[in-house]
Amino acid sequence: MAQWDVFSSKALEGNSLAVFFDGRGLSDAEMQSIAKEMKLSETTFILPRDEATERERGVRVRVFTVREELPFAGHPTLGTAFALRGESDATEIVLELNVGKVPVRFEDKRGEPGFGEMTQVDPVFGIRHDREAVAQATGLSIDDFDPSFPIETVSTGLAYIVTPLKSLAVIKRLRIDLNRAQEYLARTSGKFFYFVARETVDPKARLHARMLFYNGEDPATGSAAGCAAAWMVAHRVAESDELVLIEQGIEMQLPSRIFVRASSQKAKQNGPRDNRIVNVRVGGNAIEVMRAEVFL
Repeated sequence: MAQWDVFSSKALEGNSLAVFFDGRGLSDAEMQSIAKEMKLSETTFILPRDEATERERGVRVRVFTVREELPFAGHPTLGTAFALRGESDATEIVLELNVGKVPVRFEDKRGEPGFGEMTQVDPVFGIRHDREAVAQATGLSIDDFDPSFPIETVSTGLAYIVTPLKSLAVIKRLRIDLNRAQEYLARTSGKFFYFVARETVDPKARLHARMLFYNGEDPATGSAAGCAAAWMVAHRVAESDELVLIEQGIEMQLPSRIFVRASSQKAKQNGPRDNRIVNVRVGGNAIEVMRAEVFL
């Protein structure tokens, strides 16, 4: 196996990922136990197939948190694609995840670390949430939210509630009641909250983000960043196809830089929900930091 730091060009920053290159001999329970042993946000297992199948369908990969298998996750997709690429000059790696095929395209610039960008499945916009209900569910004050933009469920393979907060100060002191939050998520068909603020540490960033869940805090959440990209374009926080930076992991001293963009296809009527958001892309760097063997 190899361990990669994803959404960073520096070792020991970003979000760590364990990649197992051949999981064909492992049961579901063993994969879950190994992921629990790794104690990372996610662990991936590559299931090699014959070349013809991989050309047609992509490389089969399964993604596990410490508690469950996910249909899709962003930093595991990007990091696994980097691991599969290795030292080759491949310009694209296609993964077959439980959510379907996800291509990752690579760009190399002389003297700079490689950059990979995944194209996520087209977003599905869900319900908009009442601020008071979300405040009660999370333990936040209703005054902590940014009233200019909706709290909204978006999915590009995994449903997040994109939750805009009003300032950097609010998001930096973020504490939520995870048990109550989980009850609310279960009632509303959301998987996790993704908290964002338009005020940022890096003036080049468009959003400052945090994601707290049952394994603590996630240093970088590529699946949620794709949802946030769609949300930003829908509500004109970003323009169609504009490449913008989301910063995450700063509070954990694991700074992550997630580059996102999405396209808006104009509908005949006006209004953000009359526009179709497509072509959600999430990219960043990744660096290998460890090679190891696991003995069972």
